[in-house]
Amino acid sequence: MTEAEAPRRNFYGRIHGKTLRNSQKDALAHDLEALRLKGVTAEENPGRATLDLSFAGGLPLWLEVGFGGGEHMVHMAARNPQIHLIGAEPFVNGIAMLLGKIKAAGVTNLSIHPGDVRDLFDVLPAGILQKVFLNYPDPWPKARHHRRRFVTPDYLSALHRVMAPGAEFRVATDIPDYVRQTLEEVPPAGFTLERQAGLDGHWEDWLSTRYEQKALREGRLPHYLTFRRA
Repeated sequence: MTEAEAPRRNFYGRIHGKTLRNSQKDALAHDLEALRLKGVTAEENPGRATLDLSFAGGLPLWLEVGFGGGEHMVHMAARNPQIHLIGAEPFVNGIAMLLGKIKAAGVTNLSIHPGDVRDLFDVLPAGILQKVFLNYPDPWPKARHHRRRFVTPDYLSALHRVMAPGAEFRVATDIPDYVRQTLEEVPPAGFTLERQAGLDGHWEDWLSTRYEQKALREGRLPHYLTFRRA
């Protein structure tokens, strides 16, 4: 793919939130660069060549799409030192929170793409991901915005390409209509529903996130869906 052919996409999510604390600004200035994946953006990789995977040290790759405050990502990296976990998140405040958690936990088997996950999909080799997490994604509740959800054909076809056969795709959400769309869209994209559970059926290694705790306080119940890439 040439630079002229590189996809030009709209991005609809938030990039910035509340004013960052000085410690968070310092983390972004000094800690992010060492963890940031190189060669993902069109500026760094104008020909969109396949991503150099040397950063993973030969470990199996997992991906978290939109890691929020980073607590689940750090938990998974600490629990599974035998893998390398990539987190894709464009929200600067979330990146800053993750960097603080990484430093506190002392985990080293993770990398960050501080941007749109679709750019990462463009450069990952086919069949490379062994597990993917989609935790409490932006619900885009208005019907006219449902096409912006992750569980739509464009995202899912790209996800299918970069996942290995038999790889696990987990979705956690508190929005019933997101569950509906997930069940409608994910299987036709080449995934098999393995398990669907409610509040008491979360995964054995699950860490409840700040978004889930907020949902529970507001009376919205979580749903946990597990798919396998065909």
